[in-house]
Amino acid sequence: MSEINIEEIKAELSEWIQDNWDPDITVSEWWKRLSDAGWSATSLPLEAGGRGWGRSETGMVKSTLFTHDVIGPPTGLGMMLAAPTIATHGNPDQIERLIPPIIDGSIAWCQLFSEPGAGSDLAGLQTRAVKDGDEWIITGQKVWTSGGHLAEKGMLIARTDIDAPKHQGITYFAFDMDQPGVEVRPLKEMTGRALFNEVFIDEARVSNDDVIGGIGNGWAVANTTLMVERSSLGSGGPEPVAVPAGGKAGRLERKVGEYVLGAGGNIESDGGRGLDVRWLSDLAQKVGSAGDPVVRQEIIKLHILGEVNRLNMLRAKAGGSKTGAEGNLAKLAMSELVRRSRDVGNLIIGADGMLSSSSSSFDGRVQEATIFSPAPSIYGGTDQVQRNIVGERVLGLPKEPGPNKETPFKELLQN
Repeated sequence: MSEINIEEIKAELSEWIQDNWDPDITVSEWWKRLSDAGWSATSLPLEAGGRGWGRSETGMVKSTLFTHDVIGPPTGLGMMLAAPTIATHGNPDQIERLIPPIIDGSIAWCQLFSEPGAGSDLAGLQTRAVKDGDEWIITGQKVWTSGGHLAEKGMLIARTDIDAPKHQGITYFAFDMDQPGVEVRPLKEMTGRALFNEVFIDEARVSNDDVIGGIGNGWAVANTTLMVERSSLGSGGPEPVAVPAGGKAGRLERKVGEYVLGAGGNIESDGGRGLDVRWLSDLAQKVGSAGDPVVRQEIIKLHILGEVNRLNMLRAKAGGSKTGAEGNLAKLAMSELVRRSRDVGNLIIGADGMLSSSSSSFDGRVQEATIFSPAPSIYGGTDQVQRNIVGERVLGLPKEPGPNKETPFKELLQN
């Protein structure tokens, strides 16, 4: 790839936004314009609809969209996980067929990995896939499926060979969520929301054409998804207005101006309600504690931690390092950032941080963030799992004892 001039690309994107942004067009039309121009998924290779750019260039695109106060590319697990995985392991037909609906936002994806008995030990999954002609019959249960109720497609891993060792008998599928035999049930959290779901699969079907990466190679493909996930969760940096992908979310036919404050919009962005440094600084100003040296110190410490994490990720990418331990470290840093922002928010407003949105003058944002704060240290792989990976694969520490890796899965003790 030839050398990229960041400032020239930034100027090109700014000019493109001036020519194409219109608050009266629909979200679907805006995303089509972004994807057709190659601005939606710049980190993907050219053959997958991207530009083959690295993290710094992609970060520049996001920050430029943020600066112009416009809606960013489609958000969700399709763009974050499915597209990079398919671009890496998919065949040309799969790349051409599956990725365009992701980058234009028309299709939303979910991740069908974890099971009631296979979370941290994901390779112990028991969802089965049995070959039936040109199709596979899937039976099993998945849990902690983010956005499963809004997804049209799923990244599914299932066991296709019980005679193989547990890491070798797994296959990765692009799975249709809208079919008989698939039941999605929401899991209500202590925040009152239901972002996660459990998914029951009873003899649902998937075409052999939707096997990603080859039969029995699912563990390697899944690890690509997991590495991308950990890296993405810890990436940081300014983000443009976020709107979820897919028709079920009900956003595609709404006008983009409804989401952008600069255009008089009044719909809250779907980018989350975390306590970022900018929001915390504004909060301190509002309550009159911006001059408190302790508050000021904690806010700047939070900012420094976020910047160190962001710059470490940029340095790793600029050095040509593949996403590996860097993603695990970024995931750990992200968990710490969420905990610290929770503490700073409660430091600023004190007992008001216990009030919900109906009672609080700050819309209950600190209370919601406080209740949600344990989640990042669990989803995407627990902090303990991240430390195990770094310890074993980077520091060379001895691995935990376990069954022989060559033992057929059917001989292992089942929970």
